[in-house]
Amino acid sequence: MVLILFRKTKLTAPMNQEKSTSHVQTPTRTLSLEALRTFVAIRETGSFRRAAARVSLSPSAVSLQIAKLEEMLGHRLLERNARKVTLTVHGDVLLQQAQSLLTLNEETLAMFCGSSLEGRLVLAAPYDLGMVFVPELLRRMAERYPRICIDVRLGVSSAMLKAFSAGQSNILFFNDSDPPAIPSLKVWSEPLVWLMARGGRALFCNPLPLAVAASGCAWREAALGALNAAGRSYRIAYSSDAPSGQAAALRADLAVAALPVSMEDSELMQVPQTAGLPELPQSHVRVACDEGELAAAVISIAQEVARAKPALQ
Repeated sequence: MVLILFRKTKLTAPMNQEKSTSHVQTPTRTLSLEALRTFVAIRETGSFRRAAARVSLSPSAVSLQIAKLEEMLGHRLLERNARKVTLTVHGDVLLQQAQSLLTLNEETLAMFCGSSLEGRLVLAAPYDLGMVFVPELLRRMAERYPRICIDVRLGVSSAMLKAFSAGQSNILFFNDSDPPAIPSLKVWSEPLVWLMARGGRALFCNPLPLAVAASGCAWREAALGALNAAGRSYRIAYSSDAPSGQAAALRADLAVAALPVSMEDSELMQVPQTAGLPELPQSHVRVACDEGELAAAVISIAQEVARAKPALQ
C-alpha cells in the first residue's frame, strides 16, 4: 500500500495583495502660496511684467508659476493679449480663494512672528502716489507690522507739505523736481516725459493743449516752466489732480502731459523728439517724517517697494 502525504499550506496571496494595495498613497496636491501671491499680483497690476517686479521674480519665472498652477488646477486662469491680462471664469473663482488663503497665511504669521511695534500715525501723500504707491506700501505694512494703524490723507502736494509742516501728519511722501523744500530722504527717481495718445493728433494743435494737475503740483510746474523757457505756446485744456484723469484726457487725444515714464503703456506713448518739446527734469519721490520709530518702519517698507519698481533709480 502506498501512502501519499500532502503538506498543508496557507493560501496567503490574496491577503498579501490586499495588504500591498492598502499602502498605495495618492500624490499629495498642495497649492503654492507663492504662486497664488503671483497670481493675485498679476490681477492687481494687470501685467506679468509689473507683477514680476512686485514679487521680485523674473517675468519668465512668473509665467512658469502660472503654467504650473493652471496645470495643477486643470483650467486656464488668465487670458493674455497685447494690451492686458484678464481673468477667465475659473480665474475669477481662484482669485477669491487665493486672497482668502494669503490673508489667513499672513494672519497666522502675525500671531507668532509679528513685530512688537504698535501705534498709530498719519501718512500724507499727493493723489498720484495715493493711487500707484501707497496701496502697495500699506499692504506690506499690514503684513509686516499688523499692530501699526495708518490713517491716510491725500491731497495736492503743496497742501500736503503745508499740513506736514503744521504737524498734521507724521510722515509725508511727495514729488518734486527741484531741491526739496523741507528736509527729506529721496525714495526713488524717474524721468518726467511728454506723453500722448498713440496715433494721436493733439500734439499738432497750436497752442499746445495740456493736461495738468492743479497749482502746486511738481509735474505741472516742471511742464509749464519748460514750455515757458522754450517759448512754446500752450493752453490748459484739461485739469485733474489725479494722474488717471490726465491719462484719460491723453487717451481721448484731448491733450499731451508731462508724466512719469512709468505711465507709458499700450495706449500712451512718448512724444517723438522730432516734435521739439523741451526736455523735462527727473521726478523725485521724497519722504519727510517726524523721526519716530513708527515712521522709520514705514520708510523701510517704502524703500523696499521702491526697489521692486522696474527701471527706477
